Amino acid sequence: MPELLNQIREQLAALQEQKLLRKRRIVDGPQGPLLDVDGRQYLAFCSNDYLGLANHPALHAAAAAGLEKYGVGASASALISGHTSVVEELEQALAAFVGMPRALHFSTGYMANMGTIPALVGPGDVVFSDRLNHACLIDGARLSGAQFRIYPHADVARLEELLAKSSSPRKLIVTDAIFSMDGDIAPLPELLALCEKYDAWMLVDDAHGFGVLGPQGRGSLAHFGIQSQRILYMGTLGKAAGVAGAFVAGDALLIEWLLQRARTYVFTTASPPLLASALLAAVKVMQDEDWRHQHLRELIARLRSGLAGLPWPLLPSETAVQALIVEDNQLALDLMEGLREQGISVPAIRPPTVPKGTARLRISLSAAHSIEQVDQLASALHALAANNADASARGMTRNVIE
Repeated sequence: MPELLNQIREQLAALQEQKLLRKRRIVDGPQGPLLDVDGRQYLAFCSNDYLGLANHPALHAAAAAGLEKYGVGASASALISGHTSVVEELEQALAAFVGMPRALHFSTGYMANMGTIPALVGPGDVVFSDRLNHACLIDGARLSGAQFRIYPHADVARLEELLAKSSSPRKLIVTDAIFSMDGDIAPLPELLALCEKYDAWMLVDDAHGFGVLGPQGRGSLAHFGIQSQRILYMGTLGKAAGVAGAFVAGDALLIEWLLQRARTYVFTTASPPLLASALLAAVKVMQDEDWRHQHLRELIARLRSGLAGLPWPLLPSETAVQALIVEDNQLALDLMEGLREQGISVPAIRPPTVPKGTARLRISLSAAHSIEQVDQLASALHALAANNADASARGMTRNVIE
């Protein structure tokens, strides 16, 4: 066997030993609170379908109509012949929805950030990044060739110190709006104030806030009531919007520049237009069915109340992402399996996705869940906590006897 394969075999074995080896599970049927996984139905708290739109009949109908009109594929990049009328309409609708002059559609959120950051900054410039930012922001910053400065999570004071020391001609702050593994919200008003004070720009990745926060789900900027030409706003369309893709919105000149220079936009085949048809329906549903946002808020409050008293802390979060910190990798896997035995699916998240020693269960809520389903999850976790405490007590007794 070639030496490279031997090395990879050893590295995979090391991941297995550290309880860090990941496995895919096969899902059948549509997304929803009840999910068919590996041939068994589970009550699922593992999806980012925060508003329950992935299986909405209005989106089904719109996708079918888009398929009939446009076919399956776009067949070319947007700058050749792949920019269809429905994508143009979608970009205008998204810009209006988030209160920005213009928007540009991307195939994925990862591609949006990987294309946007290098288009804005390069060698001689500097990017300031929250320590807990998503990998696509980190990778985009590194790809740009700009200096890369990391500040402690949500530490506005430390960020200001770094900005004050910088003499770079172009400074860009990049941040998640909602941090995907913790569920907390970035201090966006304070970050914008620093942008204005130190002549910096800001890219806000609102992957987990678009469709969830703000009036009618208009996003994290609307949640705080802030607007600025200094902000570029990235929202993903495969989470709360229920479909796929992403967009970047901002000043019209900045968006025109991205259209010209964002390599992940220029040099890729455009997304299937039938998806844009479904997304137009999703934007309308978000505006017309505001009850989904209210119900989601009720579920969040119910879960946090129901998990009180567990031996593991629940991180502060007013969002659909709720993180139960158990610290130990094996315990996280054991709890995940214990829930699966009760017909509930919640993912165990371990390093390197989260910092070492912070393994957790990441609970994702959806407006499609019921109060009763949230109560079922809370009861199951309390039962597992009691069993874990009994097992620990028995182990201590055996140690004393021995």
